[in-house]
Amino acid sequence: MIFWFSGTGNARPFDHPREECGVVGVYSPGGRSAPTTAIGLFALQHRGQESAGVAVSDEGSLRVHTGMGLVSEAFSDVDLDDMPGELSIGHTRYSTTGSSDARNAQPLKVDGLNGPLVVAHNGNIINAVQLREQAENRWGCEFATTTDTEVVAHLLANAPGATWAERLFYGMRIMQGAFSLSILTPDSLIAARDPLGIRPLCLGRLEDGWVVASETCALDHMQAEFVRELEPGEVLVVDHSGITSEVFSGSARRGRALCVFEWIYFARPDSIMDGQLMHSAREEMGARLAKEHPAEADLVIGIPDSSTSAAVGYSRESGIPFANGLVRNRYVGRTFIEPEQQRRDRGVRQKFNPMPSILRGKRLVVVDDSIVRGTTTPHVVELLRRAGASEVHLRVCAPPIRHPCYLGVDMATRDELIAAKHSIDEIRQITGADSLGYLSVDGLLGLVRGQQGGFCDACFTGNYPVPVQLDLGKMSLDRTGS
Repeated sequence: MIFWFSGTGNARPFDHPREECGVVGVYSPGGRSAPTTAIGLFALQHRGQESAGVAVSDEGSLRVHTGMGLVSEAFSDVDLDDMPGELSIGHTRYSTTGSSDARNAQPLKVDGLNGPLVVAHNGNIINAVQLREQAENRWGCEFATTTDTEVVAHLLANAPGATWAERLFYGMRIMQGAFSLSILTPDSLIAARDPLGIRPLCLGRLEDGWVVASETCALDHMQAEFVRELEPGEVLVVDHSGITSEVFSGSARRGRALCVFEWIYFARPDSIMDGQLMHSAREEMGARLAKEHPAEADLVIGIPDSSTSAAVGYSRESGIPFANGLVRNRYVGRTFIEPEQQRRDRGVRQKFNPMPSILRGKRLVVVDDSIVRGTTTPHVVELLRRAGASEVHLRVCAPPIRHPCYLGVDMATRDELIAAKHSIDEIRQITGADSLGYLSVDGLLGLVRGQQGGFCDACFTGNYPVPVQLDLGKMSLDRTGS
């Protein structure tokens, strides 16, 4: 097989971190689990829009249905009706390792020494190339995709150990990176979280069963009661005999490193992490931003929709009125997939529409969640000026992003990160803003210390919680030929 390499030069022309993936798992004894799993995936659509899929175990037989696009495009009610079974898992994807291709859609089914299983994965295994070579040489595994998820699946399907917990602990000892997993075997649902807890995963209780999901908002839609977040290194096994839990012994000494961008941007505002409602947490970020970077202005607006909560917090702390000055067209094509700058420019105009009657003659504080490349922000600033804004003061509720992520977030290469190459004043000039202020690292971390604490802030500081290959790219496995 020859793997196609698309390159990274202009494959990702976006100006925000891209969502990772969303995973769901359902055990509904005596019922049909696939429709409930689909409902959970709809709630996690914000975490990935490239592909989606559902897998079920029906009387010991594993069946998988995947498709490209949004959840509503990947499968239909008719597809779900044809997938009976008490156990199911689901996935919605944005690629972090492996290209956007139908063969890389999840969940992925493999067979091995431990029998068949299906895996849905949120995260990124940074030593996947090496583990793939080991799986090929040790177990004779044949790979059909270019994604690290298939590496994880083959590893678990062949790992030593008498129980699934032991096999996953074996994987935790040799897999480097981030992973939250929902796994389906012929007779059980398994959920696991990496020893650092980099990617989120939570447990919910159905009236007569159990669910796992990346965020609590999915539990709400599935009408499940939130029980708790999985511990770093925890493995849950759900089957007809009940639910069991074991925690990897190496987790405690490693500490915890939840991706801080879950709080800033990724998680839906109605989700709860570390006992905190994300909407309220982002309001506090906006309030802290107002203290660190005040401005004389008439109105505060947010870049919809991800920055609205922070803009409300900035307004509350500063006393400057909040207004909805930009309307987002939620049905326009996503600008980050546009391959040419001209198309991106058009995409910004199509995505946002300013309201001149509100903005004309006003000094604006414009709150955004982050700036990655700085490619679209200048067009937003220009859009506001054309609508009549007299001043535009840009405020960002994340610190400057100076380092790429290798743990499940597709941001950009270091050369593409605007804050890695330019000072804050230079970025201000590039964006065309009258002033620019970022939330400080200390200010951010002072706010996000939740019930468990411990966050990965490597994209701001360069302090990665695990050793990383600085030349690692999302197409690493595409370049691996067999």
